[in-house]
Amino acid sequence: MASFTLTPETSEKVKIKFLRKYRDLAGKDLSFAAGQEDQLVEQLMELVKRDRRYIEFTISKALADPDGNRL
Repeated sequence: MASFTLTPETSEKVKIKFLRKYRDLAGKDLSFAAGQEDQLVEQLMELVKRDRRYIEFTISKALADPDGNRL
């Protein structure tokens, strides 16, 4: 189970931050549906070749300052 909850607004901001950090994801479909945080984590794990802990940490960090530019 994911250690965070996303809304449509925060998911868009997290998506933008991931696209800034991982530019090769630009052509990928990073779709998100409310309540599907685990699927998003699994999708990102596969795309960026990192473990669940790293992905959840990165998303939590992005959510700590959703209006900032840093990831």
